[in-house]
Amino acid sequence: MRRLFPVTDQTVTDQTVTRERQTRETVTHETVTGPAGEGGAAPGAREGGPDGHERGPDGREWSLDEIADAYAYPEPRPGEPVPWLRANMVSTLDGAAQHDGRSQPISNATDMRVFGTLRALADVVIVGAETVRQEQYRPARARAEFARRREAAGQGAAPAIAIVSASLDLDFSLPLFTSPLVPTLILTGAAAAPDRVAAAERSGARVVTAGDGVGVDPARAVRALADLGHTRLLTEGGPRLLGQLVAAGVLDELCLTVSPMLTAGGAQRIAGGPAIAVPRRFALVSLLEEDGFLYSRYARV
Repeated sequence: MRRLFPVTDQTVTDQTVTRERQTRETVTHETVTGPAGEGGAAPGAREGGPDGHERGPDGREWSLDEIADAYAYPEPRPGEPVPWLRANMVSTLDGAAQHDGRSQPISNATDMRVFGTLRALADVVIVGAETVRQEQYRPARARAEFARRREAAGQGAAPAIAIVSASLDLDFSLPLFTSPLVPTLILTGAAAAPDRVAAAERSGARVVTAGDGVGVDPARAVRALADLGHTRLLTEGGPRLLGQLVAAGVLDELCLTVSPMLTAGGAQRIAGGPAIAVPRRFALVSLLEEDGFLYSRYARV
């Protein structure tokens, strides 16, 4: 994996070395079989490491701590903690957020490492009920690699999963409810069906009211989670939920993996629902690359 933005001395050195290597290979008529000129593997590609982990521009593996540093939440300002909501999504070159209804086919191993790191940095992971059903969500797990970092940040062993659901049409026999390390949260409206609320509470889930009607008000959901002490917020979609968060103006950051694939078809984009009146501008914070995949961070201006 290499850093493309912000540009660092290492980035410039890496690009210069790559250009010089390609020039030498052209002059000596060596065969170039891929974008990096060495066996088809781009600088930092997973193929470069026998253990299957990404490599830095100097051939050194990026540690999980380095990945976590690259995705660190903004430092909280003095006074009352302010929640920061980031989204983590993956998209193909032609805008598909899924293939055959799931995101896994357009992901890769490094994207999943970033996915796991973002979870390890979060207090809570917010996800839509449909995504829970389609992606077969399981509870977040404690990871020894991040234990010290989470302890220093005043966090528990693992993030809670918070499901946004109006109907509470959920299978409460799943591990997400029967064996979570941290009790699962369900964000719903005040008018949710009482029998479903009771079933959720019997399963051990904590039901949090975040709307006056049946559905959830995104702004109230963010405030409700902050009131519970959860300020480092992460949403993993799906597209309908992300569209609601965008429309409500509560999304602070988007971590988007761009997969070098084309799928065509009618797959959803990363955000769905009605268009907002005025498009919102986000600024590029950082951009990493590996094996053709781009790992970007955008924060709202």
